[in-house]
Amino acid sequence: MTTAAVPLPNLYGLDREGLIAALTPLGLEAYRAKQVFAQIYRRGVHDPQAWTDMPAAMRQLLSTQSAVEPPRISSFVVALDGTIKYVLELPSGGQVEAVAIPAEDRMTFCISSQVGCAYGCTFCMTAKLGFIRHLSPGEIVGQVDALLAATNTPRGQHNVVFMGMGEPLHNIENVLQAIAILTDDDAFALGPRRITVSTVGLIAGIDRLRAAAVVPRLAVSLVAADQEVRASLMPIARSVTLDDLAAAVRRFGDGKRDVPTFEVVLLDGVNDSPRLAHQLGDLAVRARAKVNLIEFNPTPLLPYLPASEERMNFFLKILKQRGVVGTVRRSRGKDAFAACGQLAFLQKTEGGGAESSLPLRPERSGGTNALS
Repeated sequence: MTTAAVPLPNLYGLDREGLIAALTPLGLEAYRAKQVFAQIYRRGVHDPQAWTDMPAAMRQLLSTQSAVEPPRISSFVVALDGTIKYVLELPSGGQVEAVAIPAEDRMTFCISSQVGCAYGCTFCMTAKLGFIRHLSPGEIVGQVDALLAATNTPRGQHNVVFMGMGEPLHNIENVLQAIAILTDDDAFALGPRRITVSTVGLIAGIDRLRAAAVVPRLAVSLVAADQEVRASLMPIARSVTLDDLAAAVRRFGDGKRDVPTFEVVLLDGVNDSPRLAHQLGDLAVRARAKVNLIEFNPTPLLPYLPASEERMNFFLKILKQRGVVGTVRRSRGKDAFAACGQLAFLQKTEGGGAESSLPLRPERSGGTNALS
């Protein structure tokens, strides 16, 4: 009878304490964990044989008794505006999508916290996948690592938004561990203000995030400041009232430099009425939040169309009258199904439409270094 090989312990995704626990049984001193930590995350070197600040015998030991396996880019699609959607193979199995969004003064990585999502928002393609599983800290951090390498972006000179697949606060412990690594000076050295966590409005999670050692920016997917309308689009609203949500957002922002954001995807004839514009202004004032209006990114698989430019401008006018800061997030990467709400392993069909089924992959458009 053949015995299946036992997988080696994966060091990628472990913090210093986790590395100490993994290295001690191999006979390595605790201080070696700091060296391994810096090699894996700050230098992005994943082959122990290349860790030249360690003796050759130690490198050989680590090569044979452990693994360093971050997610690996398997394919990508480049949109006309330069946005790149990546499919990454996960060490523990399965796939996830992440997006690199270039701009003149910065690079933004939109990363995922879960495979699929449990919250069923009707305007989001990821919701159609359902919830598959949480991502580990290494599977989250590794997306950033992979996209840094693929886009030749210097470490610390990018933003990270948890707006990809999944609900970050549903996986909050792993997300917080990932944020701790991303912001560590011996790792990615990313400032907390360069990280934004988006949520459907899990109040316990918002409070947990507020009390964390490293506090990122907060964005709440609101969609509508009317309980009934919101509940028709976001099932979470059946158990979370707008009053409680506004109070949680206000608590989060108290005493902080960064004002929390309400994200509102405007859908034609659904949540773009003048009444809802006034209600949005009222709620934003109560919550002490700013508002980001988002262009809906349509696919043939969802029954919605984007609101008109006229309605978008009307909302901005009402927000300004109420003293609320309002901005518009323009769609990026729509033609590659890389835009907000489209991450669901979508690919174009011959007829120009779209289809999605896990674990469908986008057609390969090139190698793993799209910007080099």
